[in-house]
Amino acid sequence: MSSKDASRPNIIIIAGGIGAGKSIVSHILSAMGYPVYDCDSHAKLLMDSSQDIKNGIKHRIQASIISEDGSIDRNALSSIVFSEPSKLSELNSIVHSAVRNDIARWVTGLPASTDIAFIETAIPYASGLHASADGIWEVNAPLPVRIQRVMLRNGLSEGQIMDRIKSQESEHHRNGHKLIINDGETPVIPKLISLLTDICKNTRI
Repeated sequence: MSSKDASRPNIIIIAGGIGAGKSIVSHILSAMGYPVYDCDSHAKLLMDSSQDIKNGIKHRIQASIISEDGSIDRNALSSIVFSEPSKLSELNSIVHSAVRNDIARWVTGLPASTDIAFIETAIPYASGLHASADGIWEVNAPLPVRIQRVMLRNGLSEGQIMDRIKSQESEHHRNGHKLIINDGETPVIPKLISLLTDICKNTRI
């Protein structure tokens, strides 16, 4: 975790594995007026727009993933990286630097009055984002709930989902994380209000 720089807002990471319910928490916080940076969607935009990233994928993962028109075959990419840990590490090293730079620009562009900003990511440690964060809120739900959510949302098989869950296991359940249960039954908003109140108390002059 970083030491707080008074010139920028508190940076809180919304973490949690696939299907945990991070996006729901992010949407609630956004509706409450807090800025939220979604690493997954921004990474996809950066991958589509950066020739350097595409070249890295082509030469370090598999050339056929990049089509003749320059588009990325994301199904093929996912199939490779979530079945071969070494390839996932390669992809992370290619993309994460670009994402961190984009986040730095985003934070710099926030209004001066912003007191708290959020970054949503499933992999705060592999991405290196934990080093510049003031806290990590981890969203979780029972495994069957997570699997069902992803099957309905993405149409993946249970085996494919478990491959993704296993690839993210080392990122979660660490000391210092603030836990948010998002199982569809436990109220989320009261927990968020409590966590936000704690930040305000700790930063009050």
